[in-house]
Parts: sequence; C-alpha cells; structure tokens
Amino acid sequence: FWKRWKKMAKVNVSNIHPGDFAEIKKKMTLEMVKNFASISDDFNPIHLDKKYASKSRYKKQIIHGLIATSLFSGLFGTKLPGEGCVYKSQNIRFKRPIFINDLVTARVEVTSVDKIMKIISFKTRCLVNEKIMIDGESEIFVP
Repeated sequence: FWKRWKKMAKVNVSNIHPGDFAEIKKKMTLEMVKNFASISDDFNPIHLDKKYASKSRYKKQIIHGLIATSLFSGLFGTKLPGEGCVYKSQNIRFKRPIFINDLVTARVEVTSVDKIMKIISFKTRCLVNEKIMIDGESEIFVP
C-alpha cells in the first residue's frame, strides 16, 4: 500500500489543461462482483446467479455498474489530478451492460479547470471494445 501511495501524482493545477486524460484497463471478474455485493449489500441475482441471468434481458450475468465507475475514483486520486483530490460531484449514465469477464477501459478527460476555486471538471467514460458503456461528468476538488 505505502509503495503505491508514494508513486501518486502530485497535483499542480497550473499543469492541468482541457484534453488531458488518464485511463486504466481492468477485467471485471466474478470475484469482484461477489466482493462488491458483500460491500454494497446488493445481492441482485442478475449479478450473481448464472441461471437467473440467462433468463434476463441480458442473457448472462452483468456486473454492478458502480464497480466500473469506481475506477474513476482511483484515477482521480492517483493519476489525474492526483494525490489529495476529492470528489465534488459525479453524473453517471448507464448506456449498455458490462458483463463478467469484460475488459473495461475507464477514462477521465479534463474539460475545464478553475484555478481560483481549484475545481477540475471531467468527462468520464467506461468502454468495452471501444463502445461507451457508461458516460458521465464529474467535478473534483484539488488540494
């Protein structure tokens, strides 16, 4: 843990500009879904029961959408803007389901920087095979 913390990006709001971006790729596993269900208390069978999910509109298990969106938090706190940043707001639109074992690319892109208030606005997206699965905007306080 501490080794990761020491590698976090230090924030200098003057060096952040619209168009700057950061991203991470992560495979969404059944283990992650089970762990998230335990944390969130969301045991909806669409996520956890293969047989149940096979009869759903999606025909197979989908992840909790908030697992994918939680990747934004990691990007904000460690890469862009970086250390010490805190969410002000997040808007999320779930456009398509993400299935277990999908490789998700979470991407945050700067849309505006308020250097006086130290607030950075972002476009946030989760993609699978270059298709937008989750779309949104966020605002982040920087230290």
